[in-house]
Amino acid sequence: MVARWQEGAAGRLQEAALRLYAERGYEQTTVADIASEAGVTARTFFRHYADKREVLFAGSERLRDGMLEALDAVPPAAGPMAAVAAALDASAVLLGRDHAHSRTRGAVISANAELMERELIKMATLAAAMADELRKRGVPAGDASLAAEAGAVVLRVAFEQWLNGPPEASLRDLMRATMARLPQVAAP
Repeated sequence: MVARWQEGAAGRLQEAALRLYAERGYEQTTVADIASEAGVTARTFFRHYADKREVLFAGSERLRDGMLEALDAVPPAAGPMAAVAAALDASAVLLGRDHAHSRTRGAVISANAELMERELIKMATLAAAMADELRKRGVPAGDASLAAEAGAVVLRVAFEQWLNGPPEASLRDLMRATMARLPQVAAP
């Protein structure tokens, strides 16, 4: 008989990891520590996550998929930045749910170069996925890359403002305001 791991183990592992990383530091926390805190074995941890870094980045695929669905839902006649703006709105819904959690996660990531690198890779992957979708919509390759990269920058800048701002701030509103500033910033 194959033993089933407990329901909700992935969520408990995420919560335990974030709590321990915030309390002890990323480097000082082991997979065994996280598993014990979550009430599971290290083996269960590795059923869900490749390593202790990835526990912080769970949901990246869901974020990417939600953004691409929103981008694809924009009428084909709309410009590339309108499609990217729709993707950003979708990201705000997914990312803007829990300010305190996001703030703690951001602090953990910014305190560790390895985690910052992983976060940058995630952002580059999102930009590449948006650019691919824009190209499929007939946007020339250079324009698709520019629009997607601009969107990724807007996401990063607005998210940082949201993390450092008051908890009641709207991530979506910050993203829209940041996107609206692009033409002013880009003006000669």
